[in-house]
Amino acid sequence: MNEQNCDLLDQVLIAHGGLERWNRFNIVHASIVTGGSLWGMKGLTQDSAPREMTVWLHEQRASVMPFGAPDKRTAYTPGRITIETTSGQVVAERSSPRESFLDHGETTPWDPLHRAYFNGYALWSYLTMPFLFTLPGVKVEEVAPWEEGDQSWRRLRVHFPESVATHCPVQDFFFGEDFLLRRHDYRVDVSGGIPAAQYVHDYIEAEGLRMPGKRRAYRRDEKDRAIEGQLLVSIDISDLRYA
Repeated sequence: MNEQNCDLLDQVLIAHGGLERWNRFNIVHASIVTGGSLWGMKGLTQDSAPREMTVWLHEQRASVMPFGAPDKRTAYTPGRITIETTSGQVVAERSSPRESFLDHGETTPWDPLHRAYFNGYALWSYLTMPFLFTLPGVKVEEVAPWEEGDQSWRRLRVHFPESVATHCPVQDFFFGEDFLLRRHDYRVDVSGGIPAAQYVHDYIEAEGLRMPGKRRAYRRDEKDRAIEGQLLVSIDISDLRYA
């Protein structure tokens, strides 16, 4: 089954604002605050200062600032990651950045370019969900629903082509009765394949488009349950601005 014949996907796109509205815009700016244990596992520190995230909606491109210093930012595409000054001078760069994660385990240290690449692809995908499911080569199928407490969530399994940089090739997305995203399961391939269950809530709306304002990714156990004591990444998103 693909996106052309998946009724659930159609309802999900409508609930998040609709594909027609999405296609009116090219870029989104947002304020993000990040935390969680992953950064320490990678030998990094993460403060709670808000940062400006910019994501291009119809191409895999993103930037966050400040990054490492007030006058530094990142410039992400799947084939190249750079750290540059706000005036555009390149400070550090890496081509084919995904290759630099080969043989990484859960606690393999990351350098600033590793971190910049992870931020770029992850936030690009989060701020384009669920509309990225309609990209060329992406295949979508509805699979068995998931029982979460007293709720039953419908579930889409999404198969990403190699051309889309993301956590892993196959990921599951869970939707409530209102067709809004509730949970996102994946493996963090750039960090030893850590199994994660990311819960999303506190939706915010801008220009008629709806995105979760809070994301909490926990390690997932062998029964696909979130381990509440192991928060890997937290992301608070606010001040969405589409252009």
